[in-house]
Amino acid sequence: MATRVLVVDDAKFMRHLLKNILSEIGCEVVGEAADGNEACTKYEELSPDVVTMDIVMPNVSGIEALKKIRSMDSEAKVVMITAIDQREPLMEALKLGAVDYVVKPFEKERVEEALQRVAAG
Repeated sequence: MATRVLVVDDAKFMRHLLKNILSEIGCEVVGEAADGNEACTKYEELSPDVVTMDIVMPNVSGIEALKKIRSMDSEAKVVMITAIDQREPLMEALKLGAVDYVVKPFEKERVEEALQRVAAG
């Protein structure tokens, strides 16, 4: 069965790019969200296997959304999407329970590697 993924990024272009990569590697994109609030709502609604979560977003950041999702579901698997200069928030996200991260601009191979790592536990 395909890994069910919720894609969260405030940039529509990035969501589109990530959805294409995920589809190519055999994942099922079950939903998308443009900010942390929407991510939490969609997580409850869709119960995805994995969330790809941008760190920097308007309204509610990826870090805040990660905290909320992990408080709703301590087993939630969240892969952070980060720009190269976001080291400190990334370290915080990993401490809060993010399972992996992918740096923008991302490559198909790195996204696939992160999803495989998550699937393997």
